[in-house]
Amino acid sequence: MTQSHKNVTQSLDDKVVIVTGAGSGMGKSMVEEFVAAGARVVALDINETKAKEVVAALDPKDRALAVGADISSEESVNAAVAQALDWAGRIDVLCNNAGIIDSFRPAHEISTDEWHRNIAVNLTGPFLMSRAVIPDMLSRSHGIIINTASISSFSAAGGGTAYTAAKHGVLGLTRQLTFDYGRLGIRVNAICPGATLTGLTMPEDGSDTLPDSDPEIMRTPAQRWCQPSEIARLALFLAGPDADFIHGTAMIIDGGWLTAARNPI
Repeated sequence: MTQSHKNVTQSLDDKVVIVTGAGSGMGKSMVEEFVAAGARVVALDINETKAKEVVAALDPKDRALAVGADISSEESVNAAVAQALDWAGRIDVLCNNAGIIDSFRPAHEISTDEWHRNIAVNLTGPFLMSRAVIPDMLSRSHGIIINTASISSFSAAGGGTAYTAAKHGVLGLTRQLTFDYGRLGIRVNAICPGATLTGLTMPEDGSDTLPDSDPEIMRTPAQRWCQPSEIARLALFLAGPDADFIHGTAMIIDGGWLTAARNPI
């Protein structure tokens, strides 16, 4: 017998979501999208003041909690997840979104400190956050983890040595978590943005170490930068019921950069 198709909405009423890097850019947009979809959101950021500003601008404000935490610190991560569980009682979705960019330097020029910092935030952070929430998800045989990777997970030139290595690692983490926990009810996927208008690509300090991406962006099919809200809506889709059969996937959202860009930046 053929099943009739039902119109499944992306409502996340009363689901509990943690978003890291929630104080700006893609994380801020994720918080807004998830709250609009009916979820309760823990807005986690190393800059607690920025996280509080994001929450204060929401309507309604009581659907979100701002938490300050350093995702590269095991102690800080465990304390933040404990605070989230105290506030909401469970964790349904984790968006490992926080990240930093490197200085686009090759291996013989990058400092050991910069290497360690990039790996700590971009790779160890998602691992620590995932490890901290998985026990609660396993207790209910249900959970969703969404890792923000990058087109630098597939190719060079989107960052320097440290960033590219870390983002390749995020895909490995995504796939191994899927292998280990998919059968146990935890669905894990990665989002791989291209050039997106955030504080990483347009730093407030006016850094001159980032290359000019505009000429290459104009050579892609989309011929424009991605907006943070577009990444957030993809995260919302992956967290919703329409994505229930999507496991271990790296979803590229780059305006065709990897397909058509002819010259690295």
